[in-house]
Amino acid sequence: MSEKLVQSTGNGLHNSIPKLNVAVIGAGLVGSLAALNFARKGYEVDLYEYREDIRTAELVQGRSINLALSQRGRKALSEVGLEEQVLSTAIPMRGRMLHDIKGNTSIVLYDPCTNQCLYSVGRKHLNEILLNAGEKFPNIHHHFEHKLSSVNFNEGSMRFKRPYEEKYTEAKADLIVGCDGAFSAVRQQMIKNYGFNFSQEYIEHGYLELCIPSKNNEFQMPANYLHIWPRDTFMMIALPNQDKSFTVTLSMPFKVFADIKTPKDLLEFFVKYYVDALPLIGEEKLIKDFFKSKPQHLVSIKCNPYHYESKAVLMGDAAHAMVPYYGQGMNAGMEDCSLLSSIISQKEITLDEALLQYTETRWRDAHAICDLAMYNYVEMRDLTKRFTFKCRKFLDTTLFRFFPTTWVPLYNSVSFTSMPYNKCISNRKWQDKILRNFFYTILSGAFVTSTALYIMNVQKPN
Repeated sequence: MSEKLVQSTGNGLHNSIPKLNVAVIGAGLVGSLAALNFARKGYEVDLYEYREDIRTAELVQGRSINLALSQRGRKALSEVGLEEQVLSTAIPMRGRMLHDIKGNTSIVLYDPCTNQCLYSVGRKHLNEILLNAGEKFPNIHHHFEHKLSSVNFNEGSMRFKRPYEEKYTEAKADLIVGCDGAFSAVRQQMIKNYGFNFSQEYIEHGYLELCIPSKNNEFQMPANYLHIWPRDTFMMIALPNQDKSFTVTLSMPFKVFADIKTPKDLLEFFVKYYVDALPLIGEEKLIKDFFKSKPQHLVSIKCNPYHYESKAVLMGDAAHAMVPYYGQGMNAGMEDCSLLSSIISQKEITLDEALLQYTETRWRDAHAICDLAMYNYVEMRDLTKRFTFKCRKFLDTTLFRFFPTTWVPLYNSVSFTSMPYNKCISNRKWQDKILRNFFYTILSGAFVTSTALYIMNVQKPN
């Protein structure tokens, strides 16, 4: 396909656009946002989802019900005019509240210099906002309970299986957009092509969701923080919900989960490691929630390229699934939408060129945030309670305060800027080198000075 895509006007529509039908597979957060971006450019969009409409469905067990929205996601929502609506019900989280093993707490602010924060948002509520926004576009067509069964990129043809129907539903599109999650059916088809690189890694840790309910319609803990119980090789975190409860995520090695076999084991475990959280959750509720489901697996997925000619492209978890410990899965997926939209809006660019540019611009950054997410799990469960971490945090904050454009700490660059993820890592390495050389110089100078003083003292006549 070589038709030119003409730059969009200020209202999001093109002055002149080719006849292009887009099929977006997956109506989750990234898919519904991608559909909005394509629709605003005047394309005909068919949005397919294998589940029933989330606006009328029960929550899916095992999926986190709240998420941390940061700058990249906010920027993407702003571009489709939804940022203010989302933030109106979001809960700001200004830092981490650390709970030690005795129940004492300490606060580490994310950004004490400019007071930026993360926002806790409900997954279902955010998805509903995006889907409702799509309903306002006559060129977005929603198809729920359509599970992609097979796809032929060259022909642009797809087959969908619907519940209670023996026959497949068939459809065609000029561009197929895979936003169908970590186990993407679209990506599975791409894997069959020569030159497509793919890797996945399951970590030895799983997670299980618990809940700290509200009490007298109020939060039981301070609401404007991400609460963390770091315990070396495992941890527990809690994010505030709009109903004054907290969603609690217990992350541990599977072998630790396996050792908890009875309610007695569970209560003893919490008395030992999470003594302050136990009365907040309640013994009866803890036992019920812990044993009603199995711990979920976590996978990190990398692939390259993200497109197939001018026929298909991957976005969100379909392109780069990551463990959830940097809170960037949703934000990175939404940034995918922003990036592809801006590339397609360039003057006189073909669809082939646009998708190639998207892959070349994105894959290194996507791989980088997958690696950062792995690292941040170690930081959250272990490093946050170490003296060296607190010293480094103090140094970063002080230097950021005096040199805000030069010295941007790693967490700030990832969560509160749109700096490419790969550059965030190189920026951190540069900072590490500066600090390492500085302290080496200080220690060397101190050693030389103390040695000289010692020699002078030895040689001094009695």
